[in-house]
Amino acid sequence: MTVAESGRGRYQNDVTIGTMQLIADEPPSVGGDGAGPNPYDYLCAALGACTSITLRMYADRKKWPLERVEVDVDHRRVDGRDHFDRSLTLRGALDASQRERLLEIADRCPVHRSLEGTAVITTEMFGVGS
Repeated sequence: MTVAESGRGRYQNDVTIGTMQLIADEPPSVGGDGAGPNPYDYLCAALGACTSITLRMYADRKKWPLERVEVDVDHRRVDGRDHFDRSLTLRGALDASQRERLLEIADRCPVHRSLEGTAVITTEMFGVGS
């Protein structure tokens, strides 16, 4: 994955993931053009997608009648800490114990675990002369 300023707006960035092209930007309220999701929107999308995929994989493996998963995720900062509010809508003829188990499994998706844990980020810098 590569992220680079696009030159099309103050904060607009091109995000290249393999052959896919995405745009990241900030909303006009903070000086961006609103041309794409902001970084926290992508983080929420990662949590939502990972949750949905994890639930689908689990339900398929158990052969449970899960028809559709919807995940809504909101982000907010409170006292300098990140809070992610996630709500699940599970469609299908699931019984109460299956629903409860899927709620537990949602907390085990890899992105959830990364956000809860202490991630290690290493950074290198390469200089290019002007």
